[in-house]
Amino acid sequence: MHQFACPYCGLRDETEFRFGAEAGNRRPEPASAVSAQAWADYLYTRAAPRGPAQEVWVHLTCGEFFVMDRDTQTHAVTATRGLRDSLP
Repeated sequence: MHQFACPYCGLRDETEFRFGAEAGNRRPEPASAVSAQAWADYLYTRAAPRGPAQEVWVHLTCGEFFVMDRDTQTHAVTATRGLRDSLP
């Protein structure tokens, strides 16, 4: 079993976490000016990289969302940080 480091609670079993999405997928704005194709791309198109990736995860125990840097081939986690800390 893997263990992930929640930036708020520390090291926990993988069963306490759920994958949310690829990090960096920005919602197109303003909504009134977004084309159907741009909206479909936002909702359904993903890079799904093989190797290093940044992903949004949620820790179910504390309810906090965070960004995890993870290799999708080896599942090695290199860093975790709060979602708020990752916003520009």
